[in-house]
Amino acid sequence: MRAVVCTEYGPPDVLQLRELEKPIPRDNEVLIRVRAATVLAGDCELRSLDFPLPFQILMRIGFGFTRPRRKILGQELAGEIESIGNEVKSFKIGDQVYAFTGFHLGAYAEYDCLPEKGLIATKPNNMNYEEAAAVPAGGLHSLHLLSKVRIKDGTNVLINGAGGSVGTLAIQLAKSFGAEVTGVDSTAKLDVLRSLGADQVIDYTKEDFTRSGETYDVIFDVVGRASFTGCLRSLKQNGFFILGNPGVSQQIRGLRASRGGGKKVIGGTLAYRSEELLVLKELIEAGKIRSVIDRRYPLEQVADAHRYVDTGQKTGSVVITV
Repeated sequence: MRAVVCTEYGPPDVLQLRELEKPIPRDNEVLIRVRAATVLAGDCELRSLDFPLPFQILMRIGFGFTRPRRKILGQELAGEIESIGNEVKSFKIGDQVYAFTGFHLGAYAEYDCLPEKGLIATKPNNMNYEEAAAVPAGGLHSLHLLSKVRIKDGTNVLINGAGGSVGTLAIQLAKSFGAEVTGVDSTAKLDVLRSLGADQVIDYTKEDFTRSGETYDVIFDVVGRASFTGCLRSLKQNGFFILGNPGVSQQIRGLRASRGGGKKVIGGTLAYRSEELLVLKELIEAGKIRSVIDRRYPLEQVADAHRYVDTGQKTGSVVITV
């Protein structure tokens, strides 16, 4: 099979197209013929190992000191099941599925084996493979975190970094719960945020929402770059500050802030469930969520896709067609 392997940590050129042996599913696994995958910012970070030194050392211990032990990157995919292990009961050959592979990785290839009990589900009927592949990572992240807060009709939710793969889905999920949504991102992305249902938009290049005097019931900082103190100041009493991409210091500050009462900070370790993929599927089939795809690249141009995602300018998802 064709696959893109990460030969070492570094710039996009370390990604090389290779011919590898087709995997064989274990008894509890399914073999997926991958039709589409995506390039997440997290994939680029893992490829480059662009982290603060203490975290970089931990990543090298976990993933390999000089090069990734799992050489095929990619964390979300869509395709059809080509074969199944002897113990698999939930899926059959021919099922069209979408999945979040997480630290198993493996999506930048024509085939990937995933456990039956992993984060895998039949894909929405009203999405093609490319659209479905753009859902799992951002959808699971947004749904998991937003479900931890009390969102109902009229809840004021601000999403910082609303134009990325997580933020575009977070807007739609919050709207489906009845929220009044404010999306924050750069000038070029604001029209997309409006098209997804954002009631207000803020251009962070022109305005700092933490200094506007406006307050919100929920602030979801997807990118982890907003002022921690400013976000707490912009929360209403009994409001929720969701850390979408927290560093260690933010998590520690969040624990301290939550103990003070009145305002709660949510973040830390996440544990997604396959049932959440089914919730996303239902919302998609009900017309409440759609994918936003910025660009598409063939498998042999994964390095070019990484270069584009490295610019930080993508809106929604960058898809790899396999």
